[in-house]
Amino acid sequence: MVASKEIGLELDADKARHIIMSRDQNAGRNNGIKTDNSSIERVEHFKYSGTTFTNQNSIQEEIKSRLKSGNAGYHSVQNLLSSSLLSKNLKSKIYRTIILRAALYGFEARSLTLREERRHRMFENRVLSIFGPKRYEITGEWRRLHNEELYYLYLWPNIICVFTSRRIRWAGHVRSMWERRGAYRVLAGKPERKRPRGKPRPRWEDNIKIDLQEVGWGRIWMGLIWLRTGTGGGHL
Repeated sequence: MVASKEIGLELDADKARHIIMSRDQNAGRNNGIKTDNSSIERVEHFKYSGTTFTNQNSIQEEIKSRLKSGNAGYHSVQNLLSSSLLSKNLKSKIYRTIILRAALYGFEARSLTLREERRHRMFENRVLSIFGPKRYEITGEWRRLHNEELYYLYLWPNIICVFTSRRIRWAGHVRSMWERRGAYRVLAGKPERKRPRGKPRPRWEDNIKIDLQEVGWGRIWMGLIWLRTGTGGGHL
């Protein structure tokens, strides 16, 4: 507190919070942060710059928050999307610009499991039901459109393809950063400690490798990272 005041910074202990990210639920419980006359409250999760952080570094809360924002965007324009006066192209544009953007905010820097990707597919399929049912010409009966039929009408990449595109674009941006930038140091650096036992969580880098291997660029990407790390950085 004294050192921060010397450079013009003041900490409000009543509003300040701190969080410890660890798989050990008891980590840091006996070592709180104290100021001159009070202590800073420890929390299990908080939101910063629109992103939810948890003490276990779990993405589940952030996924719930993003999907909740997407649903809020969907309900705000549901009357427009259900109108027969709008074309399918215009409905697709409304979905991409209002609903999809809210649901995917900040996810280019996240790693997702297959279960989490499935949740987003279900979310998108539910929204794309705005295209309505299909009627058999012979019997006159109505039925719901299959997923393939929905994407045929949508005419744009599905939500997982958008994930992949944004991850690769962000990876290219990080790769071209100056070597002292934090994002590049996290990508190219090697942690000193070993990963815990059991099935490891998927890393962001693992998703990038899978994305690029599908287009045949996996080895090239890692070669560029090694080249920059070994030669002292700089732009390629």
